[in-house]
Amino acid sequence: MSGARERRFERIGSVPIWAGNIVSVTRDRFRYADGEEIEREIVHHPGAVGIVVHDETHLLLVRQPRQAVSDPDALEIPAGKLDVAGEPPLQTARRELAEEIGHSAARWEPILDFCTSLGVLDEVVHLFHATQLSAAHAQAEEDERIEVVRWPLDDLDGALAATRDSKTLIGLMWLRERLRG
Repeated sequence: MSGARERRFERIGSVPIWAGNIVSVTRDRFRYADGEEIEREIVHHPGAVGIVVHDETHLLLVRQPRQAVSDPDALEIPAGKLDVAGEPPLQTARRELAEEIGHSAARWEPILDFCTSLGVLDEVVHLFHATQLSAAHAQAEEDERIEVVRWPLDDLDGALAATRDSKTLIGLMWLRERLRG
C-alpha cells in the first residue's frame, strides 16, 4: 500500500499510574519506525480462562453478580483469572472448573485465545472446551456468589440471547458451529 506509514513500533518508556488487586494502569510511550512518538494509557490484566463445558444434554454455565455492569445475575461460562504465578492456562482452567462448578473433565481441547479490548487492555482470554465430566471438589473463593446453571444443549440460541459476556458469546458461538458440523 503506497504512502502507508511504517507500523512497527517499540516501547520506549512506561510510568505506573495506578495498581489495584486485579488490574494496573501505566502510561506508556512508543516510537514508530518513522520516528513519531505517541503515548497510551494501558490497563494491565494477568489474563483469564473460560471453559465451554457440557455433558451429553446440558451446558454447565454460572450465574453471578457482575458489579462493573450492574448485573446481579450475569450468565457466563465458568472462568477465572490467571492469578497463580507460572500456572499454564490449561491448569488454571482445570482448577476453575472444579472451584466454580464442582466438576473435572477427562477431555480438554483448546478453542482459541483472544484479546478482550486490545485498544486499551492487555488481557488475553484462553478458551477451552471440556467434556467427559466427573464430580470434583475444590474450595471456591470466599467472595464468589456462583449459581451453577444447567442449560439444555439443544437451546444454545437461548443461552446466547441470555448473555452479554464476550467470552461466553465467543465460546457458545464456537460450540454452536461445532455441533452443526
